[in-house]
Amino acid sequence: MTEPKTTLIRGARVLGGDPQDVLIGADGTVESVGHGLDAAGAEVVPADGRVLLPGLVDLHTHLREPGREDSETVLTGTRAAARGGFTAVHAMANTFPVADTAGVVEQVWRLGEQHGYCDVRPVGAVTVGLEGKQLAELGAMHDSAAGVRVFSDDGRCVDDAVIMRRALEYVKAFDGVVAQHAQEPRLTEGAQMNEGTVSAELGLAGWPAAAEESIIARDVLLAAHVGSRVHICHLSTAGSVELVRWAKSKGWDVTAEVTPHHLLLTDDLVRSYNPVYKVNPPLRTEADVLALREALADGTIDCVATDHAPHPHEDKDCEWAAAAMGMVGLETALSVVQHTMVDTGLLDWAQVADRMSHRPAGIGRLEGHGRPIAPGEPANLVLIDPAYRGRVDPAGFASRSANTPYEGRELPGRVTHTWLRGRTTVVDGKLV
Repeated sequence: MTEPKTTLIRGARVLGGDPQDVLIGADGTVESVGHGLDAAGAEVVPADGRVLLPGLVDLHTHLREPGREDSETVLTGTRAAARGGFTAVHAMANTFPVADTAGVVEQVWRLGEQHGYCDVRPVGAVTVGLEGKQLAELGAMHDSAAGVRVFSDDGRCVDDAVIMRRALEYVKAFDGVVAQHAQEPRLTEGAQMNEGTVSAELGLAGWPAAAEESIIARDVLLAAHVGSRVHICHLSTAGSVELVRWAKSKGWDVTAEVTPHHLLLTDDLVRSYNPVYKVNPPLRTEADVLALREALADGTIDCVATDHAPHPHEDKDCEWAAAAMGMVGLETALSVVQHTMVDTGLLDWAQVADRMSHRPAGIGRLEGHGRPIAPGEPANLVLIDPAYRGRVDPAGFASRSANTPYEGRELPGRVTHTWLRGRTTVVDGKLV
């Protein structure tokens, strides 16, 4: 990426409003916002009415390093993030070794500092080895240079209620949050897809909505009892929406995320037996998809998180039962949100900034991100061309993996520029 320099973004629709100029100073902050700003000595970026948003923040990214560099690294993953308009990502703990000690989270954080095209905030494991038996070094990870505030055993559920309660009590001391992968394991043994009409027709073992909803019900009650924060990862069912809505009506400190793929794709796609559609939690029904969109629009669901889950070709190019679960999502997330939420009239661009920047930064207690586009604020910005239409081609991805469910699908919108504290990371859709 380039060094910070004085840059004038000319004629950008800030948060989708009327065109304005935005001047980025050489110190990496926004210097001024207005009309007809002086461009003397500045590099001028003609926005031509494109939309300018604060840099996106992802609460749920799998960067795979250390241990699975064959599928992704901090370098390739953050390059993909920058191309998707993200200026910060939270790296999940299911690495090899697991990020359950101060040493491992500091390793991930330092890799981000050295090589990242965006800020990398490690997520610490809740339990040692993600095994759900013993609390990990939560305090030590928080006190480390990485300053961990989000903890999750994502990929596995913290299914022991006592362990979950103790984790919520522990992180309360430093305003941390436990991000729960809500999946009751006994209800999903051998499950291959959503339990419903399609699973019955295909003869595949079903994954009931109750497996997710029962854990959410338990955990919002535990969070209320402890007075701590719980965040629900990749919420996927209409019933889960109602549980989170109920918990919020009580004033409990509960937040939730939805993935782009759960806003668009349904379990009917599994009829193809293409493992690219195999994901955890599974793709649900059209009724679930519509409920998730409504909940994101009304704020019941706080934010969009990618659950970017890269896999090497051989882990997906196999029979359905043997295939790994997960999809890449950083480079297509904003396009899917535009397609499902903006172009349908459910969200405007200011609300997209809220759901994909402001709120996730707040949940992660991430300073310097999710901020207004205003003088004195860090110049973490993304410029989008919403008029663009194009087919998804994973051959052009910056990610090391290509397991996208959108290959060949036409999606709207394209990130043309990304700035990280005034440093240009993407220009005209290409990495600097």
